[in-house]
Amino acid sequence: MTEHAPSPQQLEDQLCYGLYSASMAIQRLYRPLLDELGLTYPQYLVMNVLWREDAQTVGTIAQHLALESSTLTPLLKRLETAELVKRLRNPDNERQVIISLTSQGTKLRTQAVCLNAGLLKASGRTPSELDALNQQIRHLRDTLYEQIGRWGTAVEPVEDGAVVADQPAAR
Repeated sequence: MTEHAPSPQQLEDQLCYGLYSASMAIQRLYRPLLDELGLTYPQYLVMNVLWREDAQTVGTIAQHLALESSTLTPLLKRLETAELVKRLRNPDNERQVIISLTSQGTKLRTQAVCLNAGLLKASGRTPSELDALNQQIRHLRDTLYEQIGRWGTAVEPVEDGAVVADQPAAR
């Protein structure tokens, strides 16, 4: 008798694919609206971080978006060229760059409201339904980041495809 290796779940049954493809669908929905604003989706995310709290370091913005600072820097330069943000060295720590909104970047916030309205309309969901879904997804994300922080970037697989979450992965 030949033993068969366990097969991975079908792609459409995997949570990671469901989240990924939903994210792609949202980005496609947002694209025409973002084009009108002159923003890419990653730039929109940066602007959201700054609309929440202006004048943040590159490292802080990167942390909010779970990005590397080196990935964020070219994006910030393009936002600066578009005159939506300004980059200034921190006078107290020359290694830090502080990103601040320009008046044009601040004004763009009111125009960006259409994205949430567009998602609400296209989804056919109520605001409270989307809020509950978002809370569940954020809780899942936070739990996963907690595990990554606790054990590194991997969890130890076991034979049946489950994972061992109470032991660090072998290194």
